[in-house]
Amino acid sequence: MIKASSVFSLAWLISFSVSAGEVSIVDAKAQKHGSKWSFSVTLKHDDSGWDHYADQWRILNSDDEILGVRVLHHPHVNEQPFTRSLSGVELPQGTKQVFIEARDSVHGWSPNRYKVVIP
Repeated sequence: MIKASSVFSLAWLISFSVSAGEVSIVDAKAQKHGSKWSFSVTLKHDDSGWDHYADQWRILNSDDEILGVRVLHHPHVNEQPFTRSLSGVELPQGTKQVFIEARDSVHGWSPNRYKVVIP
């Protein structure tokens, strides 16, 4: 006989293990420099080393066109959350908002997006 509490515990454990380890976007800011933009993005991820770490983030417009990509070349095991920047990004005329997406080396691109309003 399986107790209800055991079933609940098992269901919780399965749902936790599926979502555990995905990268989260904590913050993102845009700043204009002449005709181009720089973006600073703060990520949080349980980097465990070269086998599992946040490995990049990208900027997309409302039509899902990729405007810039920041590759993260190494794990940040002891630096969480961490911020990295990308400069020289060209935004199409009239851009009012962009979206940041992040990925890790195991789960791929996170389904969560972070909206940045362009001032």
